[in-house]
Amino acid sequence: MPKRKVALNTKLEFVSILDESGRVDSKLDPAIPDEDLLKLYRTMLLAREFDERMVRLQRQGRLGTLVPCRGQEAAALGSCYALKSSDWVAPYIRELAGCLWRGWQLEQFLMFYSGHEEGMKIPDAVNDLPLCIPVATQTILAVGLAWAAKIKREDSVVLCFFGDGATSEGDFHEAANFASVFKLPVVFACHNNLYALSIPVSRQTNSKTIAQKAVAYDMACSQVDGNDILATYSVTREAVERARSGGGPTLIEAITYRLTYHTTADDPSRYRTTEEESEWERKDPILRFHKYLGHKGLIDDSRRDQWLEEISSEVQQAVDNAESFSQKNTLDIFDYTFDQIPPSLRKQREELAEFMEFAKSFERGKA
Repeated sequence: MPKRKVALNTKLEFVSILDESGRVDSKLDPAIPDEDLLKLYRTMLLAREFDERMVRLQRQGRLGTLVPCRGQEAAALGSCYALKSSDWVAPYIRELAGCLWRGWQLEQFLMFYSGHEEGMKIPDAVNDLPLCIPVATQTILAVGLAWAAKIKREDSVVLCFFGDGATSEGDFHEAANFASVFKLPVVFACHNNLYALSIPVSRQTNSKTIAQKAVAYDMACSQVDGNDILATYSVTREAVERARSGGGPTLIEAITYRLTYHTTADDPSRYRTTEEESEWERKDPILRFHKYLGHKGLIDDSRRDQWLEEISSEVQQAVDNAESFSQKNTLDIFDYTFDQIPPSLRKQREELAEFMEFAKSFERGKA
């Protein structure tokens, strides 16, 4: 028998709408209402100011090791803007701007990085999972949510964030395969910031792109300028619409860059050059968006500075609230994982309660 070609879904486009000077491709402009554009911009400013303030707090010993997000605001926020409030988000660790848009409170992050269990509790009206520290495990959880939504015939989509390093983990490939087989309503959003901690993407994969890994699972894929909030929104909106209509999952690769440390325990100067960092500073997503809004006559430096002053006060209030918080009951550590505590944990809770009561009695006896 003669050889024949096997047809593969290899269509892959790189999408960029907003250039570094703030000029937009009018044919691709998603026509976001002016009011929403300003809300998105303010959210980016809030995320940046809060992120930088948390780093200073950590350096002062007032927070534990944390994960800065500077430079990746557009990649997270643009995608979250494409969702309904009833949709789900499975975040990784660098989606601060998107989480704030979804309704998370500043105090949550401060308590999370202070070691309080309350920092992992998502607001009741928000369909999000907690931040995920283990690499790629949230992809499995996202697929579980999407499967449940399909079985229950719910009109909801799951947006799952992860970094480029996660695509080197087995969990990602299991999740992608399962989602494609069952055509689940899930969007996989990979934030390729070029490094998994200190390992460059070229050491992780020999694929020219991460997006093309979707071809193996016969799912749709896109590559997008992750520092362009208009592009990340447009690409995610298309993927969300596909998922909601029964078209199955999509893999989005957002090319972005963290303009700071991997964590506050990291020294990026050991594996990145100052020339590379300077090049990406010029591609700052907030600066680019500010220029775009300026061209539209929606923002100027005076209004931005006024917002920054308001944001500074907002952040300070959150810091004051978080630092005045005292964990009221050590037993609360059992309350934020399971809806109904399993017998094994219930037993541990009872044992800890007995020990704490004994310790109090002992202290009273000494007094």
